[in-house]
Parts: sequence; C-alpha cells; structure tokens
Amino acid sequence: MKIAVYQAPPTDGDVDAALRRLEVQLRAAALAGADVLVAPELYLPGYNRFDLHSQVSEADGAGWRARLSALTKEAGAGLVVGWAERAEGRLWNAATFFDADGTERAHYRKIQPYGPDEARSFAPGDEYVAFSVEDRAAGLLICYDIEFPEHARALAMTGVEMLLVPTANPAGFPHVPEILVRARAAESGVVIAYANYAGTEAGLTYGGGSVIVAPDGTILASAGAGEALLIAELPPHSETEGARQLKARRVV
Repeated sequence: MKIAVYQAPPTDGDVDAALRRLEVQLRAAALAGADVLVAPELYLPGYNRFDLHSQVSEADGAGWRARLSALTKEAGAGLVVGWAERAEGRLWNAATFFDADGTERAHYRKIQPYGPDEARSFAPGDEYVAFSVEDRAAGLLICYDIEFPEHARALAMTGVEMLLVPTANPAGFPHVPEILVRARAAESGVVIAYANYAGTEAGLTYGGGSVIVAPDGTILASAGAGEALLIAELPPHSETEGARQLKARRVV
C-alpha cells in the first residue's frame, strides 16, 4: 500500500484555486499508485483565516463535500482533507476521509484546539474515529492532537495501524515533525502521515516539514519548506504489530 501527503501552499480563502491544486495533486498521487492522499488542516477555506471560517463553512460546507467526493471518484484514490464545518449550531475544526469511490467514510472533529484563536472559534470534538483504507485500519487526528501521546495510543489500542494527520504547524516548531511525530509512531507502533502547509497566510508562516513515518519512527518520506507531494510505500502488516501489542497489554 502507498500513502501520499500534499504539503500545500496556504489556501488564504481562495477555495476554488485550492480545489484545483488539490485535484492536480490527487491525480498525480493516484498515478503513482497511492491509495490515499492527506491534505493540510482547514484546507477549506484556509487555516489562518479565522475571519472566514464561520461565514464560509456555513455557506459552502455541503458544496465542498460534493466537490471533494467528485475529485476522489475521478482520480480513483482516497483523500483526507481538513475543513471548517458548521453543524449543530457550532463550528468545528474537522477532517473527512473520502474513499476512491467518492464515498465519505469517516469524519473527525479536532479534540485538542490550539491557542486562543482556535479556542474562540471551534468547539472541541469528543470522539475518535477508525475506518479502513484498503486493508489497513486507520484513524484521524488533527495537528495539535498528535502532540499528546494519549490520542495516538487510544487509537492504536483499538487496532489502528496508521494515523492520517492534517496539520497547520507554524514555522519555529520543527520539533513537532522531527521528534514528536516520530515518537508517537514508535510509541504506538503505527504509521503516521503528517500533512502541513508551506508558505505564509495572513501573517502566519508555516514550517513545512511534512512527514510519513514508519511504525519504528523511521522517516519514510519528508518535505522541506516548499510545496511538495510525498509518496511512500508502507511496511507490511507484520511491522505494525505495535498497535495490536498495545491492545493486548491494555490494563482495565
């Protein structure tokens, strides 16, 4: 199985341009044999556009879902993408997985908001989600979630073998992809695909450094500071025994 990560330029509110770029990258990933591509956090309508999240998500959320579904069906590859969701009278920092048939298979709301802007804008989620990508059990986390070992561990203990993580990690925090993401993978015996932005959006510069990490913490693919498409072949199931071993050792 192959997995892809798109380290994208910031959306900065231009949803149509962002979707066009995503279509190109998803098609390229599919042609390279990738089963799923992971895009950054709040890709729609852009992470650091807190002025737009409520208005745009409320107006266009259903339309985004339809367009993203069509992209995956046309490309023949799955997609995880972050977006601002308006539902239940609240605003959520969400990520959704669409499979290669265009079917929405999983939807997750970020549990761990980061900083005062996120705390003011988004309600925190309260549950994990697990699903399958081809023959692999997968889970979703978003950005700051992966910096807490208990979130990765909780999913691993259900048998999840890989974590797909949209993020918006700013410049100045290289320890997150270089140390923390690798540690989470090794601690829980899971693959982690961590998809960040590259560039500047509304005064915030992103750190790039997207990675795909093996269950032993080895980096399978990594990006620098610019736009990039990463593709890596995952290790066989036998090398992701860490998740099942954690489950077996669980103390009730």
